[in-house]
Amino acid sequence: MALIQGLVPLAAVRHGSALLLGPLAALLILFAVACGEEGGKESTAPTGEQAAVAQTITVYSSPTCGCCREYERYLEAEGFEVESIKTEEFTEVTDSLGVPLAMRSCHIAIIDEYFVEGHVPVEAIWKLLEEQPAIDGIALPGMPSGSPGMAGIKAQPLIIYGVVEGRIDEFMTL
Repeated sequence: MALIQGLVPLAAVRHGSALLLGPLAALLILFAVACGEEGGKESTAPTGEQAAVAQTITVYSSPTCGCCREYERYLEAEGFEVESIKTEEFTEVTDSLGVPLAMRSCHIAIIDEYFVEGHVPVEAIWKLLEEQPAIDGIALPGMPSGSPGMAGIKAQPLIIYGVVEGRIDEFMTL
């Protein structure tokens, strides 16, 4: 098991792991179904099953990055517990995770043994956690205008990529 700056253990990526729901998860699902959403308001809040999976997401970024803090606030508003680690060795973190240069952005997060590179919307993170694909992580390269944590208007669909051992494939479009 490798360590990133002694802080985050990196285990082998889950290839085909199954999620087993316990009694607490079943109650959360029952509560989510019983309460429903109000007034047709669209929400990116997790479903009952997703809430059972919700956990801490660790975000690594440069100490001087302003949009990184905005992305962390976005994640917190969507129900994640965010552990923020500011580091001058940001490049070393992304290198150690095997993120291709073309997929890099200004911050990277670790959740459930996956990396999440850039301003990735929570819909993609929930899909990643729910499906548990045999990949190393997902990425939204660059800093697209209107993406979570970025100012401006979303001018085009956001293409989220899946990365496995340096290979890049489309994961989803939002």
